[in-house]
Amino acid sequence: MGPLNPDPVFWAKRSVLVTGHTGFKGAWLCLWLARLGARVTGFALPPETLPSLFTLAGVADRIDHRTGDVRDLDALRACAREAEPEVVLHLAAQALVRPSYEDPVGTYASNVMGTVHLLEAVRACPSVRAAVIVTSDKAYENREWPWAYREDEAMGGRDPYSNSKGCAELVTAAYRASFFSPQGRAEGTSAKHPARVASARAGNVIGGGDWSLDRLVPDAVRAFSHAEVLEIRAPGAIRPWQHVLEPLSGYLRLAETLCGESDASYAEAWNFGPAEEDCWPVADVVAKLAAGWGEGAAWRVSEGQHPHEATFLKVDASKARSRLGWDRRLRLGQALDWTGAWYRAQLRGADAAGLCDAEIARYEALAAGRARGAAADGPLASEVGRVVA
Repeated sequence: MGPLNPDPVFWAKRSVLVTGHTGFKGAWLCLWLARLGARVTGFALPPETLPSLFTLAGVADRIDHRTGDVRDLDALRACAREAEPEVVLHLAAQALVRPSYEDPVGTYASNVMGTVHLLEAVRACPSVRAAVIVTSDKAYENREWPWAYREDEAMGGRDPYSNSKGCAELVTAAYRASFFSPQGRAEGTSAKHPARVASARAGNVIGGGDWSLDRLVPDAVRAFSHAEVLEIRAPGAIRPWQHVLEPLSGYLRLAETLCGESDASYAEAWNFGPAEEDCWPVADVVAKLAAGWGEGAAWRVSEGQHPHEATFLKVDASKARSRLGWDRRLRLGQALDWTGAWYRAQLRGADAAGLCDAEIARYEALAAGRARGAAADGPLASEVGRVVA
């Protein structure tokens, strides 16, 4: 079965709660859901970066934007109660490794207790039919082996960020077993809730509109656009790189399946990662970005001591391919081309929302069979051409 696009009939006018909607992935997700006709409520802190995709793309104009903190249980419960969502997509998190060393308490509070609070809000909201808890590929106990991790591997993590994501997975599994059982009856209690709860683990996500500090692609864009030399810490580290629309398509497909299936067998953990051949070393990713950028793009390996980072990290998405019908549509070279073209067009004055809408349409066309070959390999030619002209 080939990769499937989100079903517009399913999402049209459906109430959806997205936490973390002011972040990079959350903003892309809300733009896609709004395009599908969903009634989206977003709950998150203000954007952490300046600029931010949330602001530049006018995401607040397309959804019901609520400012709030997932560490505030009462506020989250109130938001869910007012929105009455059928689908909940939980993306809110402290999402970076190095800041987790600086603020471990805040990282655990957001990523672990934030997940607890979200699940408590779902328990108190009878309208919810499906909840997708987004964690990370870094939730696995990384043993530095060269093969990909499957969903039944142990959770772990040496740094506070990775460990907190492993904890969020354990929290999700415990709540699912205790309060969201297949029969709708919590084990050992009389509480019932019909919602099906799944977790999703994606790879290193790239794409236009990410301005986070201490992430490879945003750091490269900042350096290249100012003709500065990019410094990288771990040139040989291998990561499961993928375009942002790849895992988002998986989250949406998973939510549809949770709502539509007659049994609860899909309420479990899922990997949404790239193909084995698209797990590149950091140095190769930077070299590809620099080659596409052209003049002003230079990089070197940083000297000095740095916090621990895993050398090998890959996830196996065969379960999502075989059971959900989900699959990757972009090779990493294509994803880097799309990403670089997005930033270059935006820096030349293109509208961020227009760039995102065009990219989503182009991504959907790949699955629909309307764009193949060179059209999938090149940059966003029409948008770039319009800006240059």
